[in-house]
Amino acid sequence: MEKVRQASHAGSWYTDNPTKLSSDLEEWLKATCLTKSPLVRGVIAPHAGYSYSGRAAAYAFANIDPTNISRIFLLGPSHHYYTPKCALSTAKIYKTPIGDLPVDVDMVKEIRAMGKFGMMDLKVDEAEHSMEMHLPYLAKVFEGHDVKVVPILVGAVSPENEAMYGELLAKYVDDPKNFFSVSSDFCHWGSRFNYMHYDNNHGPIHKSIEALDKMGMDIIETGDPDAFKKYLVDFDNTICGRHPISIFLHMIKHSSSKIKINFLKYEQSSQCQTMRDSSVSYASAAAKLES
Repeated sequence: MEKVRQASHAGSWYTDNPTKLSSDLEEWLKATCLTKSPLVRGVIAPHAGYSYSGRAAAYAFANIDPTNISRIFLLGPSHHYYTPKCALSTAKIYKTPIGDLPVDVDMVKEIRAMGKFGMMDLKVDEAEHSMEMHLPYLAKVFEGHDVKVVPILVGAVSPENEAMYGELLAKYVDDPKNFFSVSSDFCHWGSRFNYMHYDNNHGPIHKSIEALDKMGMDIIETGDPDAFKKYLVDFDNTICGRHPISIFLHMIKHSSSKIKINFLKYEQSSQCQTMRDSSVSYASAAAKLES
């Protein structure tokens, strides 16, 4: 029996009705009015329930031209399972309601042989939503194309190890058949997240949150992992995919491809006005090869 990762969040975080899911994704992708580009080699996209961040996420995935891509590396943060490492999947297939994505088991073996990666069991894999929320979009965009996935769960990785993982994975950036889907939400603001940074120079709270997020987004766009690390130390912004983003920045830095990240969409789940409010921010970016 092949090990299959079920679409464990279908029916709760997004619809498990294939027809509805397919038409929602199609509608959101179309609404972006973005043109697919073969130069887009990666995305940063949110991973909240589709009613919250599905529309914003489309601004990442709508850029993808699937024609020449045969492998997708998924980098997602670990919300429930503690590991100081990156962990690879033991599954052979990742299911979605609109089509299954086979895992590139040979590539998983190759990366495992580096000796720096752990393995996550199916239970951990299915409990985590950060990569799963990218899968229906990828299944949709790569419909009819032969593509495999390489899921990498990113744990509570130290800055030194972010750099180490980035260097190890950098060579895969130079292969134009590889694509990278990096999963992160942005600021989680409010007492329930234990984060209430507020600079009243920006006016209402939601504007202060936006300014803080956009400062981080601007730094990510420079491609400088050290500047991003300093920003996180200075402001402690609750960007849950900080480790996957950092590893991706190190990968780009150490690859011989010139890749530039551009953010294309920014939204908040609600607009905080008082200290009793809370919100989560969503930002979508494309990482494009500079021609």
